[in-house]
Amino acid sequence: MLELHDGALNVPEILTRWYVQESASNYGAYIPFVGTVRDEDGIEGLSFDVYEPILTSWFDAWVAKAAPLGAKLKMAHSRGDVLLHESSYIAAVFSPKRRVALETIDAFVEDFKASAPIWKYDLRDGQRLYARDRSTAIAGAGLLGSAQ
Repeated sequence: MLELHDGALNVPEILTRWYVQESASNYGAYIPFVGTVRDEDGIEGLSFDVYEPILTSWFDAWVAKAAPLGAKLKMAHSRGDVLLHESSYIAAVFSPKRRVALETIDAFVEDFKASAPIWKYDLRDGQRLYARDRSTAIAGAGLLGSAQ
C-alpha cells in the first residue's frame, strides 16, 4: 500500500490504521520507520515534488521482493510543504519473523533515499529552494535526475 498525502503526515492516524488493518494477519513483527523534518541550516521546513508513476513502479517492485519472504510493505509520503518536526515519510514492514522485518525495513528505507523519484526543496524566508546538496540523483533518470 502506497499513500501520498498533501502536507504533513498524521503519524498516529496512519500507524494506527495500518496496525488495525493487519492485526488479524498473524504477523509476528510490525516495524515502522517515521521520517521527520529536522531543524537545520535555518530552514522553516521542506517541500516535496513526487513523480507518482515511477514511485508506484519502484514501490511495486519492493512489494514483489518482500512477498516471497512473507512480508508486507506500506508507505506514506508527503507532497508539498512539511514544516519542522512534522513527518514527511512513513514506511512499515509486517512479517511473520522479526529478522525479516528488520532487514527489509533497513534495505527499503536506504533504497528509498537512493532511488525514489521525490525532489526535496528547502522552505526558507517564504521561498521554495531546491535542496541540491541534500538530494540524490536517480540512476538512469536523465533529466529526471535533477530539478531545475
